[in-house]
This record gives sequence, structure tokens and C-alpha cells, in this order.
Amino acid sequence: MLSTKRRSVGLLAATLSLALFAGACGDDGDTTATTPAATGSTASSSTGSVASTTTVAKVDVTGTLAASGATFPKAFYEVAIEAFKKAQPKAAITYAGGGSGKGRTDLQNQVVDFAGSDGLVKEADKALYKGGAFLYFPTVVAPITVSYNLDGVDKLNLSADTIAKIFQRQIKTWDDAAIVAENPDAKAKLTGPITVAHRSDSSGTTENFTIFLNKAAGPAPGTGVWTLKSGSTVEWAADTQAGSGNAGVAQIVKDTKGAIGYVDYSDAKAVGLKYANVKNKAGKFVAPTLDGASAAAAGATIKDDLSYDPLWADGDAAYPIAAPTWILVYVNQTDKVKGETTKSFLRYILTDGQKVTTSVDYAPLPKVLVDKAIAQLEMIKIPA
Repeated sequence: MLSTKRRSVGLLAATLSLALFAGACGDDGDTTATTPAATGSTASSSTGSVASTTTVAKVDVTGTLAASGATFPKAFYEVAIEAFKKAQPKAAITYAGGGSGKGRTDLQNQVVDFAGSDGLVKEADKALYKGGAFLYFPTVVAPITVSYNLDGVDKLNLSADTIAKIFQRQIKTWDDAAIVAENPDAKAKLTGPITVAHRSDSSGTTENFTIFLNKAAGPAPGTGVWTLKSGSTVEWAADTQAGSGNAGVAQIVKDTKGAIGYVDYSDAKAVGLKYANVKNKAGKFVAPTLDGASAAAAGATIKDDLSYDPLWADGDAAYPIAAPTWILVYVNQTDKVKGETTKSFLRYILTDGQKVTTSVDYAPLPKVLVDKAIAQLEMIKIPA
């Protein structure tokens, strides 16, 4: 991260800590709302809006938590953790990043107390989780940008088909007819070879980017152009470049003339990258903005386990590569102090944390999703 981003994180965390001292991160009160089902459970929930729980006076927590996972929401988690620790000085939380795949694997093996993931656990893998059933807690939503480094081109339009061909190396130069057709005003400046940058690690950002391409340009009802399918890892062509984390891909794009890569909005802004307007399902070229991500999330169907999919959403204003992200925690906590701290931190993320998401370049969750997630806190079982 750039130093300016670190300074803004620190200032924002100080502001957030004041809100926490007001008691918003207190432990959980009673709720009459129906709670969603734990992953792997047979219980079900109402699909309607769920009322938020009532927060009681702040309760001090003292646990030390370790977490790893998605880099996509890492900047937000860093702010939230710093503010939480100022309000709860006896608690300690570390979030190591490493990618969604690492987070899921670490939680599976009980190496961490919670994991960050932009993707869902495969059904076949759920039985491998040593701690048993787990819960998805949504935290923020944000755009995945298609960032590029091209001198003199400050506005670039790209459709899903063109993006698919670029990342599959079917289009290798900026003056390709498909790119020129979508950017006739920039024709004279569309020159030189294209360098494709992608993630080297098992990544939820990769998964969401390729889910978008699979929906829009994959098999029917897509156009059939995209053939690499979707997943947290993809068999990219040998002549592409790989970076670790979103920051690693962002750095490749920044340092390489003619480069293009998929980067989360927060990291793309922090590094000062330019990013394309992407053609959405309604046929509009839409810039990656928080409003566009919110528009995509607002229309998504929320499942009982609180998973939802805002990618390739309907609507003129929806940005088509709006990505979700979750914190995964076990239902049955084995340590009382850690369980109480985990629950308190999640409550903060879902309350005061939602008020400041835009300050670090993320969009807040739709209210209905926040309410369901707060209600779901009651499903975390803490030993006496």
C-alpha cells in the first residue's frame, strides 16, 4: 500500500474508535428475528427482511485472534481492526491476507480463528473443515476494476467479449479491431503490445472476475467467447504475468506500459491506476464506482447462508464486476474468550463499520443483508 493510504487508514481508524467507545460494538442482546441457516445445516430462514438485534452496553473482550484470507477487503479490515483494538485495548486481531484460498484452507485446518474469502466453499470441501459447520458473514461489496497502463488514453470502453479475448491472449495488441471498435475516439493512441497481469495465488478476486466472464462471455446464455471457465485459480497463458495479491497485480500494471489486469477498486485507487468502463448486462459502459457496486448488490438474491451474487447484475446503473466478500467463522467456538471477541468484532463490522466503508473505497451492504447478518450472530455458539 502507498504511504498516503496508510495515513488515511490511521486517521479513519481513530475516528471509528470514538464510535466504538459509544457502545456500538457491545456484545449481543436478544433478538426475535429468524436467523439464517449455518452452512451444512438443514435449518432455513425467512426470505423477508430481518430486524436488527438490539445492542446492549459495551462489554469488554480480551481475546487474541488470528485471521487470513482475501486481499480484496484487506484495507477495510485493517481500518476496522485498528479501530476495534483502540476501543477494546485488551483484544488483539491480526489479518494476514494471502488470498481467499489460503484463508479457507487455514480455517479448514483450524490454523486461524476466522477467514476472509471472496468465494464460497465448494460443497465437496465442507466436510473437510475440522471445526464443523461454519457461517458466512458478508462485510462489504466493491468493484473489481479492469485496470490498464496506456499513455494518452484516459477513457477506455471494454465489453466482456473483448476482455475475454484479451485475457485469453486472442487479442495481443491495443490496436486490435475489437478494441478500436469500442474506442473509436482513442484509435490513434491504441498502440503497442498488451501485457496481461493476473493473480499468482488462489484468489477470490480471480474467482469473481472469471465468474463475470463466464456469465457474460462463457457458455450460453453467454456469448461463448470465454473458455477458461471460472475458479480461484485459472490456467492462464504462459506469456502472462502473475502478481501476489491485488497489490501485486496493481504493481505490475503500474510498472508495465501496455499492461492490463483485474484489481480491486481500493488498491487500484491507492496506486493511481486508470480503469476501463465495462459494458454491463443492460448494454451500458459503466465505470467502476461504489454506487455501481451498490446497484448490483441491491438486486441480488440473498440465500439462507447469506451468500449472494452481484456479478453481471441487471440494471442500467449496475457495474457488472461487483464482488462480494465474507468472513467465515465456525458455529461452535471452542474458546469462550476468543468466541466472545470474534462475535464482538463481527458486530462492529456490521454496525459502525458499515458507516465508513466508502471512506476506504468500499460500498456498504444493503440493509436487508446487514440485518440478516446481525441476526445470524446468535448462531455462534460460545462455551460457558
